[in-house]
Amino acid sequence: MKRSSRSFKAVPQPVDAPSGQVARELGLPWKQVGMPRLLVGRREWIALPEFGVGPLHAKTDSGARTSSLHAEQIQVSPDGASVFFVTCDHYGRRISCEARLAGERRVKSSTGVASKRYYIETDAVFAGGFTCKMRLTLANRSDMRCPMLLGRRALAGFFLIDPQGDHLMGPLRDLESQLPGIRRL
Repeated sequence: MKRSSRSFKAVPQPVDAPSGQVARELGLPWKQVGMPRLLVGRREWIALPEFGVGPLHAKTDSGARTSSLHAEQIQVSPDGASVFFVTCDHYGRRISCEARLAGERRVKSSTGVASKRYYIETDAVFAGGFTCKMRLTLANRSDMRCPMLLGRRALAGFFLIDPQGDHLMGPLRDLESQLPGIRRL
């Protein structure tokens, strides 16, 4: 039996529900190829509630394999089990964090320079309520516009990127209302 090829046209439609609710109603996310995905823009609002960090302006980058979080004063504990670092949220507040160290590896930057980076694993909450586990390398991103970079490993299986859109998962106020510890200055 011969299969006919199908093509579909994606037409954006406004929805009056937060993206987290839409994902639950549709049974998203799916890891199978060809299943529905959440649409994200080139920048999204994210919080890392385990560290009390948020809101963060995150840039989606399908060219980057790993995701990255801005970190300064990175120190590994003497036993090598945890890492201490300082990061900043959208409002410029400096936040001291401690996380279980998931490992270290050499990562090549966009300029082609390889360096050793530590990485951690944590839950990330998007505006709209969608939560997923994410692996983040720690790097000084002070020269970048966005303190967080979402690479293709974090996006794979869950999201499609619309490079013309910004904050398609929801506005900043949605993220602030979801997490009581996150509030505007």
